[in-house]
Amino acid sequence: MAESKTMFNPPHPGETLRDDILPELGLNVTQAARQLGISRVALTRVLHGHAAISIDMARRLEKWLGGPKRGPSADSWLRLQMQYDLWHARQTPEPEVQPAQY
Repeated sequence: MAESKTMFNPPHPGETLRDDILPELGLNVTQAARQLGISRVALTRVLHGHAAISIDMARRLEKWLGGPKRGPSADSWLRLQMQYDLWHARQTPEPEVQPAQY
């Protein structure tokens, strides 16, 4: 089934971190970055949707938030990123591809 361009635009996973998780934990960006073992700049780029959740970041988030038993798993962070990326990719024209010949 083809996905419509008008379907729901999923949020960047960094928005969840910025708007929900950091406030819930009572942490600012500098504190969270230090706990995650990354630079403040790297975390800020994710929080504002300028950088994707990488596999390394997803693993850090999982460990930081006590997952997968207590918090989101690395897999769930990567799924959110994939959904965001794929939705945005589908807003552009389809790539020119020749069907497989078999």
